[in-house]
Amino acid sequence: MRGLIMKSEERLKLCMKAGSVEAGCDEAGRGCLAGPVFAAAVILPDGFDCSELNDSKKLTEKQRNELRLIIEENALSYSVASCSPEEIDHLNILWASVSAMHKALSGLSVTPEHIIVDGNRFKPYEEIPYCCVVKGDAVYQSIAAASVLAKTYRDEYMKNLHLQFPEYDWDSNKGYPTVAHRKAIRENGITIHHRKSFNLFERQLELDF
Repeated sequence: MRGLIMKSEERLKLCMKAGSVEAGCDEAGRGCLAGPVFAAAVILPDGFDCSELNDSKKLTEKQRNELRLIIEENALSYSVASCSPEEIDHLNILWASVSAMHKALSGLSVTPEHIIVDGNRFKPYEEIPYCCVVKGDAVYQSIAAASVLAKTYRDEYMKNLHLQFPEYDWDSNKGYPTVAHRKAIRENGITIHHRKSFNLFERQLELDF
């Protein structure tokens, strides 16, 4: 498969094995300046086919929310987890994303026989074989489903957080580095929800309690 990052030929064969219990994993929010990074793990039943499933970033908010209901109603098991801004600052965003995926996998009610992950970096989880797939959300429906859940749960979280900090417009930008978000940081300082290890704007601000 084009774009497949193989850890071993055996793991690749396992990923392609029909009928095995496959958990797809993906994250949302790696590029944000504020808020947690979310991850989801999804196990879909054999024969599940939803042509609308795709990379969550290519879907509208309405499409993602509709697909979330379909995924939650049909999945054999699913789990959503997150790592806080403090964890991101401590671990760095890559390994915080992987940690959130591990948390999501731990929340599954069904133990997967293998794991497929969107991207090219992962750490072993409980000795379960895994494959990393670049742009895997366009290849595997379980990864696409995880992408949708991670994105919708994170968006919901940021919209609720916006009610406490409306000046940052998180209901719109979801914590991503938009011009308006950076302007709000310059004018209001940063919050406990901002990632202090990130370049929040040209001159890093100190947290003002």
